Amino acid sequence: MEKLDQDEKEPLYTEIEEALAIEDIHRFRDEFLDMHPYDQSELFEELNETERHLVYSYLSPEEMADVIEHIDKDRVGDVITEMNPTYAAEVLAEVATDDAVDILNDLDKDKVASYLTIMEEEAADEIKDLLHYEEKTAGSIMTTEFVVVTTEMNVKQAMRHLRQEAPDAETIYYIYVVDQDRKLVGVISLRDLIIADGAEIIEDLMSDRIVSVSVGDDQEQIAQMMRDYDFLALPVVDFQHHLLGIITVDDIMDVMEEEANDDYSKLAGVDVDAAELTSIQAAKNRLPWLIILMFLGLFTASIIGRFEATLDQVALLAIFLPLIAGMAGNTGTQALAVAVRGIATGEFQKQGLSKIVMRELTTGVIIGVTCGLSIWGIIYIWQGTLFLGFVVGLSIMTTLLVATVSGALVPLLMHYFKVDPAVASGPFITTINDIISVVIYFGLATMFMQFLI
Repeated sequence: MEKLDQDEKEPLYTEIEEALAIEDIHRFRDEFLDMHPYDQSELFEELNETERHLVYSYLSPEEMADVIEHIDKDRVGDVITEMNPTYAAEVLAEVATDDAVDILNDLDKDKVASYLTIMEEEAADEIKDLLHYEEKTAGSIMTTEFVVVTTEMNVKQAMRHLRQEAPDAETIYYIYVVDQDRKLVGVISLRDLIIADGAEIIEDLMSDRIVSVSVGDDQEQIAQMMRDYDFLALPVVDFQHHLLGIITVDDIMDVMEEEANDDYSKLAGVDVDAAELTSIQAAKNRLPWLIILMFLGLFTASIIGRFEATLDQVALLAIFLPLIAGMAGNTGTQALAVAVRGIATGEFQKQGLSKIVMRELTTGVIIGVTCGLSIWGIIYIWQGTLFLGFVVGLSIMTTLLVATVSGALVPLLMHYFKVDPAVASGPFITTINDIISVVIYFGLATMFMQFLI
């Protein structure tokens, strides 16, 4: 099954919707099941409730599970709850265990208990085991659907075992080796297993240099590790090194998207996944940040008020205040974005605090001197006042230097003290730098007032 391009989708979607309209089950199944599950999910999300209920009656739980695994995570809970409870439980039993746990974590506890009661005991037990783990840890995103072999097996026995277990496994490219106590002792690739002689013992073929993660490790650290090692899967172990599950690359891609959205939401001071919210809900989410920033803005206004005498003597100073504040906010936000990305990608750990701060300090000096000299020349040509250009240029140079260092230093220090650096959001840094720029600008203007009058 190949993924469809946009020109192919529209006529096929129309044909499938027509089959639903006339309740032609055979035509629907022929066309729908010939599509890639991703395309199936896209079409499914466009259907109305009546059409979706027809789909539930036309597809087996196993077929519906393929669709569910590709539906947007913000909608999948609503889809599950609109199904007949027995059918929903059967679908969840067919979904990959880690995906089923993600779905159930977003549902009410009474609904979760109901589905687990209806579900087959073996599937329910596997899901219950994963539900106990804290969210955003290795335990919460791992799957228990994988293939293991034991050290004493030979290749022929291992291949026979693999053929039996592979249909239910999420991936078979890595086969993990355990001892009699189910402790992880090695790993062997599918390629090495296929080309090996049937009589060879697994213990002699396996690699005992295993990279694994603990069941309580943070999902963001695991994503970083998988990216660094280019793995398709990572084994998850407990403190005694018993193999509990594996984390596959598709799960890590979801984690990376989730973490990126989370960081961007905090940087922007809004929820970037708020498309489904009403205007009132969106306003309720954004108001706390804006009210805090409004009071900080009032503080900035009060600082400007303290320099009223300076403005009375040289009113021309007011013209350049928005320029200096805007430059400080933009520069601080740029440094903030670089710092947060460096923390997320692990560059901070590699380079260290002093090296990063020194780099940003040097960057701030270069930017500040360049912009300061430029604005000095522009103001002199524009206003014909040499010393006003000097004050504005020196203010911009100093402000950009401080803004660059603070924009990088604040998230780095927050990370050092185990606080999420993304909460040092763009609006917050911008407002703080506004205050700093006002103090620097009017402070320098007051200091050199005798040359400006």
